[in-house]
Amino acid sequence: MLVRRFTIVCLLMGLFGMFFAILVAEAGRPARSSGMADTCRLDCMNHFDR
Repeated sequence: MLVRRFTIVCLLMGLFGMFFAILVAEAGRPARSSGMADTCRLDCMNHFDR
């Protein structure tokens, strides 16, 4: 009975730890705009170099 409770607690703590790690990783990631502006800017710059 004690082993079963310990297993359940470990699984729940593992799930909580993964959820918390995802939240921390998302908060640390810089916000991105749509990639269209960056590719257009780079493509236009390459177009003028030719």
